[in-house]
Amino acid sequence: MEKVLILDFGSQFTQLIARRVRELNIYSEIHPYNSDKFDVNDFEAVILSGSPHSVRSDEAPQPDLSLIKGKKPLLGVCYGAQYLAHFYGGEVGSSNTREYGRAHLAKIESDEVLFEGINEGSQVWMSHSDTILSLPSNYKKIASTEDVDNAAFKIDGEDTFAIQFHPEVYHTKDGTQLLENFLVKIAGLKQEWTPNSFVEDTVNGLKEKIGNDKVVLGLSGGVDSTVAAVLLHKAIGKNLYCIFVDNGLLRKNEFEGVLKQYEHLGLNVKGVNAKDKFYSELAGESDPEKKRKAIGKVFIDVFDEESNLIQDVKWLAQGTIYPDVIESLSVSGGPSATIKSHHNVGGLPDYMKLEIVEPLRLLFKDEVRRVGRSMGLNEELLGRHPFPGPGLAIRILGDITAEKVRILQEVDYIFIEGLKKANLYNDVWQAGAILLPVQTVGVMGDERTYEQAVALRAVESTDGMTADWCHLPYEFLAKTSNDIINKVVGVNRVVYDISSKPPATIEWE
Repeated sequence: MEKVLILDFGSQFTQLIARRVRELNIYSEIHPYNSDKFDVNDFEAVILSGSPHSVRSDEAPQPDLSLIKGKKPLLGVCYGAQYLAHFYGGEVGSSNTREYGRAHLAKIESDEVLFEGINEGSQVWMSHSDTILSLPSNYKKIASTEDVDNAAFKIDGEDTFAIQFHPEVYHTKDGTQLLENFLVKIAGLKQEWTPNSFVEDTVNGLKEKIGNDKVVLGLSGGVDSTVAAVLLHKAIGKNLYCIFVDNGLLRKNEFEGVLKQYEHLGLNVKGVNAKDKFYSELAGESDPEKKRKAIGKVFIDVFDEESNLIQDVKWLAQGTIYPDVIESLSVSGGPSATIKSHHNVGGLPDYMKLEIVEPLRLLFKDEVRRVGRSMGLNEELLGRHPFPGPGLAIRILGDITAEKVRILQEVDYIFIEGLKKANLYNDVWQAGAILLPVQTVGVMGDERTYEQAVALRAVESTDGMTADWCHLPYEFLAKTSNDIINKVVGVNRVVYDISSKPPATIEWE
């Protein structure tokens, strides 16, 4: 399989480069620029990401390009472009004009393959405070904008190109075309990485890795764990043992519904009621990170106990996907900041003698759905909204009690079922309710009430890395609010969250 290496210098957009490349049916991997965990020889082309750093600072990332530059097709993006100029004889300085946001290509060298199909005037997206003042002698300028003279260049005698703008972001209108020009027309890569090829390669890899060993997998009812289970089932069949844990933090009727759903997939599934263990561990805990850690601990404890009931089990499978890894560990341990921990990411405690297998670890959510679709999973399952591993615990702000869970389950049920009945469910990427740690004054009949407030959250996204709030119809929100207040004892106020990610996260904790 042909692969593209993306060297990460800590840019907030690095993951978008990987997504755009994969949308071209070309496989890509992100690695920190200073990592020793990859072999350059395994890749057919290389892209240098942007960075929050300046090439002029003492902390500037300085990759070793001795095995790349002039030897493999190379594209520098933003910081990558400035690096190729500054450290090879050119000059980079502080920009006299603001170079953030929209710009337009004012001049393009018409004979350049990198810009085939892209016209002068095309909108691009800038995000830098430095600018390239002069190029090394063997570099050729191939595009400019109104304010940026050296907006793109190539190196004579090499398949090395660089651009000051970000082709990976939505606001660069012909960004995908530029990446395709570089990867297909210049680097000569084949567009063969498809869902079907992923399934075939992954199943073969799992067979080779696991052999005749037994695997235990934690199912959640969601897309990720289900697709992971079906992939493993294709690879090892009856040696896959699935466990679905009721942690007391699921949605209303979810435990029974999910078990019934899996009957049709031919999977070997065991349901485990562990509510009391989770409630006991969470008792009195309000800190969101500690709640996640507590849930992760019990999750592992339950699996250790259940796996010991299966003779000779050697592997724990998880439905971890790429955004989980990025947010928990940075990108493969790279320069990006950690945002929050995920209960299904990372190593196991020493006492649990299982190895981890994560067949979806490098896929984004939309890619997981495409893979599931290629294996014939039904659309209702594939279209199910993401649901956090810690469940309702991170949608209940403050400590967890069975009564709070009951209230939120009822509110969530009304909201989600309402979206389905109004034919809005499939227009929303993720939706849920949040129980706020405040009580507010209300009036019901002639009586004063002092009860809970809840927030409704619905967002549009493709992979969870960024998200915007959904503009649900006022009539729908009014009816939902009325239904919740009238039907859920303990709630007298409903609000709607209109925050985007960033700066907010999708979940409140």
